[in-house]
Amino acid sequence: MSTYENVVCPFCGCLCDDIELTVEDGKIVKPKRTCKVALSKFLSHTENRIESPMVRKDRKLVPVSLGEAIDQSAEILVNSSWPLVYGLASTECDANRKAIELAELVGGVVDNTTSVCHGPTVLGVQDVGEPTATLGEIKNRADLVVFWGCNPTAAHIRHTARYSVSPKGLFTPEGRKHRTIVTVDVRETGMATISDLFIKIEPSMDFELLSALRAIIKGHEMGNEDVAGVKMEEIRRVAEKMKTCKFGVIFFGLGLTMSKSKYMNMDALVCLVRELNAYTKFVALPMRGHYNVTGSCMVSSWLTGYPYAVDFSRGYPRYNPGEFTAVDVLAKGGVDAALIVASDPAASFPVEAARNLAKIPTIVMDPKITMTTLIGNIVIPVAVAGIEYEGTAYRMDGVPIRLRKVIDPHEGILPDSEVLQMIIDRIRK
Repeated sequence: MSTYENVVCPFCGCLCDDIELTVEDGKIVKPKRTCKVALSKFLSHTENRIESPMVRKDRKLVPVSLGEAIDQSAEILVNSSWPLVYGLASTECDANRKAIELAELVGGVVDNTTSVCHGPTVLGVQDVGEPTATLGEIKNRADLVVFWGCNPTAAHIRHTARYSVSPKGLFTPEGRKHRTIVTVDVRETGMATISDLFIKIEPSMDFELLSALRAIIKGHEMGNEDVAGVKMEEIRRVAEKMKTCKFGVIFFGLGLTMSKSKYMNMDALVCLVRELNAYTKFVALPMRGHYNVTGSCMVSSWLTGYPYAVDFSRGYPRYNPGEFTAVDVLAKGGVDAALIVASDPAASFPVEAARNLAKIPTIVMDPKITMTTLIGNIVIPVAVAGIEYEGTAYRMDGVPIRLRKVIDPHEGILPDSEVLQMIIDRIRK
């Protein structure tokens, strides 16, 4: 029996790094300090595993050797005129690096899951900048915390306890008593029930409410009409709290980025935060979902200059969300092959995109059986990053954290980066 301390949870963007795991007979048996989702991740990571590489023959997936799966994967990608490499948010950074190298090698398009979640966040940041801080700074300093279009009580369960609501910090020694919590959402969520103030907004009216807050902050006279379904008296109250706090933060989620105005919401949010900094210290952070989706953008930016939706078909990187994003190239039927790494687009993409994915030769790299592995032409099992092998991931605030290995994978099961390197070597050969 072995006990591992300070293990990093490879599930959500919080990357909680205080987990304690006990391993007995090659199995994780006693996780401590985990949320319910992390508990399932650690205890159930051996369930529904893919046992061997498979290739589709006569409409059925049949087991083959890893060498044969690699050979056929390389053949598909070499013979493709415009392949798609997609996913990468639930694996470590080195695998992202290899995937981008492979996409460049075959003249394809590479995209990560940012394009279907916080893509508008990236576009807004490119427009007007990013007033940000680390989660540690927020824990130690923030006395006003706003959750806009997100519900960490369901999606980032330990976020409130470790970083934002109840932890005791250097300048917030009484934790929750030193903080005012505000939730802005279209419905009363779990986060709203534990907040000091809940602002119920009409769907897709975030831009209007943000604009009203900006106008008040800048001293413009406002009438008494409701904005976005919110009474003007309540809007003024929130604006006053924002101006008079010592350190404020807005955590925002898909309720903001994927509502009607998309990246214009982000423009308005960042401009609001920037204007608040004339009175106090204020920052904004996205609530990133997959544990390394931030790292996917980081690695892509280092290597190509662009965070996602990068096309190499002309021999150099081109960037154009809406044209080179995975949903768009699939829905339009532009790509003729796909390599899916650490993602399940068949379960989450719009119907037209998922249907076209099923029509083209698709290589899927995943530890477990998913809807995408069921439609894949080649399925290659891989080890679980952060449990069966090491690697680096980026927390939602952009802080790199080293994942740990606590158990060995089954014999013959390799990390994503090694499998991708084998495909690259085969393509070059």
